[in-house]
Amino acid sequence: MNILRIVEVIWFMAVNPKLKDHETDMLFEAVLQLETVEECYMFFEDVCTITELKALAQRFQVARMLKKGKTYSEIVEETGASSATISRVNRCIHYGADGYNLIIDRMEESRKEGGKYRPE
Repeated sequence: MNILRIVEVIWFMAVNPKLKDHETDMLFEAVLQLETVEECYMFFEDVCTITELKALAQRFQVARMLKKGKTYSEIVEETGASSATISRVNRCIHYGADGYNLIIDRMEESRKEGGKYRPE
């Protein structure tokens, strides 16, 4: 078994089996086809309610702030997120599937290399 296949097997095992199915794979493949922020707005406006999308955006903002070392009180003040939401995101950062860390680190690296991501 080559190293790429081993990584693929480990990744598949890390995905919550309650989440992994054909329909979710298709949704994620659709997301990977989006090429611009404008296309993301168009797609997610159709897929999510405004409340759902705002909740996702808030969780991502909380994750970025936690990774920057902000305190719960600073995060509550800036985002309006509940302490339960902050705690859940913090658990995901430290003990979850590593999705927040993966994308936040990738976005930061892209910013350093002159990419599109610009924090606040």
